[in-house]
Amino acid sequence: MEAWIAGVVFLVAYVLIAVEPFDRTLIALIAGLLVILLGVVDQDGALAAVDWSVILLLAGMMVIASILARTGLFEWVAIRAVRLSRGHPIRLMLLLAVATAILSAFLDNVTTVILTVPITLVVTRRLGISPVPYLIVQVLASNIGGTATLIGDPPNIMIGSAADLGFDSFLINLAPVAVIIFIATAMLMVAAFRSRLEVPTERREAAVEATEAATITNRPMLTRALIVTGATLAGFLFHRMLGLEPATIALLGATVMMVVCRVDPHDAFREVDWRTLFFFIGLFVLVESLVEAGIIAGVAQFFAERAAGDPALATVSLLWVSGGLSAIIDNIPYTATAIPVVEHFVAQGMPAEPLWWSLALGACLGGNLTLVGASANVVVANLALAAGHRIRFFEFLRYGAVVTIVSLLISTIYVWLRYLA
Repeated sequence: MEAWIAGVVFLVAYVLIAVEPFDRTLIALIAGLLVILLGVVDQDGALAAVDWSVILLLAGMMVIASILARTGLFEWVAIRAVRLSRGHPIRLMLLLAVATAILSAFLDNVTTVILTVPITLVVTRRLGISPVPYLIVQVLASNIGGTATLIGDPPNIMIGSAADLGFDSFLINLAPVAVIIFIATAMLMVAAFRSRLEVPTERREAAVEATEAATITNRPMLTRALIVTGATLAGFLFHRMLGLEPATIALLGATVMMVVCRVDPHDAFREVDWRTLFFFIGLFVLVESLVEAGIIAGVAQFFAERAAGDPALATVSLLWVSGGLSAIIDNIPYTATAIPVVEHFVAQGMPAEPLWWSLALGACLGGNLTLVGASANVVVANLALAAGHRIRFFEFLRYGAVVTIVSLLISTIYVWLRYLA
């Protein structure tokens, strides 16, 4: 009975999030509370289901980004981007996408989009064009870039821990295919958005002529903020060596920045996007109901039984099943459920490498399919909404579906040729 309740509530909530009859944060919260009231998840289980590391990481980075915004840094970077691209919208889109993908490989993709989305909003405002195409491309680029390294996306961290795979292993095995997928995605997005990115010549020239100096509003604060931000980003890179979680580093960075930049915490916390944080809380509880009801484990077991004894079928199926399920539910609980399945296959004598890399590719790249498929997607959508630009579920799906299918096809060929042929 619990499985039926969890499944129905999840499907109804998912449909409502897609069509958005009202705010999706309220939909997620109502659905999360409903599975608690109906007894699918108890209150202690619901609190335990919330990934507070993600919530606190987001909150800390939002504070850091808000203080950086006060200095005029995002305006300055935006103007540099306009100058570098000469105001050409396609060139600008590719420049922002490359920067996002590279940063996402060495930071986590959520941190990256919190820092890059404000720049995109400023750039597009100066050019007088909609930021939505640029933001969609940035989401896709962040998930692809995050696939390339151990620290780029949470599923990779989980897989690395379970399989005892280090940073160099992910870089050697996943970075090459991530680069290929990024190039293919960039070509697809140029073709898809070319007609929507027309900017009159006079407007481009006016944007290029803007002066850089006028945008830095507080240089002493900028200097202090950049030192703290640099230390925070370094902390993310070496968090395992330091024995600290990224959330702890983000909160430490936010706190130190408020102190050294003399920012009132009340003002800083007002800049936190609470809508995004509560959306995640509701979503975590809702997904936990599927875990508690055994639905996710049942799907994984069904897959394991069908693919048993055939390494090639197990590997390719794992890639596509991971991509599909990660597009619907958050890839963190899915990866946690899929890891024991892979360990079971390995115990049966199947080659470990192709299985682990297929799980990583599917879990990370599948997030590009829907607007709620990855944490970075939700963050970008809500930051855009706060700025007055709505990214609609089906609008994102139209582009995300093509990119995801192409990404999984490329991944299938790559895994087959490198590990199975």
